[in-house]
Amino acid sequence: MPDQLNELERRVLDYLVEYLRTNTYQPSIREIGREFSIKSTKTVSELLQSLAQKGWIERDPSRSRGVRLIGMEMRAQPVSVPLYDAPDSAAPSGQLQLDRMIVSSHGAWLIPMAGDHLAEEGIRSGDLLIVEPVEFAALEHGDIVLAHTAGSTAVRRFSGSGAEHQLDPVRRGELPLTLTARQGRSVVRGRITGVVRRLRPPQQHEPIAAVTIPAT
Repeated sequence: MPDQLNELERRVLDYLVEYLRTNTYQPSIREIGREFSIKSTKTVSELLQSLAQKGWIERDPSRSRGVRLIGMEMRAQPVSVPLYDAPDSAAPSGQLQLDRMIVSSHGAWLIPMAGDHLAEEGIRSGDLLIVEPVEFAALEHGDIVLAHTAGSTAVRRFSGSGAEHQLDPVRRGELPLTLTARQGRSVVRGRITGVVRRLRPPQQHEPIAAVTIPAT
């Protein structure tokens, strides 16, 4: 799945999305520079290259507007959110169209929940979890996060305040993990902000990429 973005990269990605929605084409490097008060076109190009390397965009450096958003087909109302079969999957298996009232952050993705150990939170096995990128400093006590620890990625609960942070166990056999802010920025992949649940599995003639869930 795409790598986590820093604050400036997230702001640039949001700007690319909103500009595309308004103009139907991408901004030029100079326009991006003016938007973020960056005088050097080289710096803007490096920002775009970082977004490309982290898997959020594709770009053609030979073109001023040579940027294509990955996994975000912008439409009038819904946004296409990439769906991954597992937390550590390298590429999405499909997309789900969700209303922007449900997915509040650009760059969100979906993964299926495995196990019922969060049933008390209203999260069941098979639910699709909405994962949104988040800065480590913005996490709040009690947030449910997607974290990469011990060579695998799993759902954990974030706790702590001030300089003390911890990932609490959510299933039997897990141990709490104490984090520094520096460790947390590389461990926490995103925050779980919502759940998409079907009461019946889709039929073979109902591809998941064609399902649209409106806001309520």
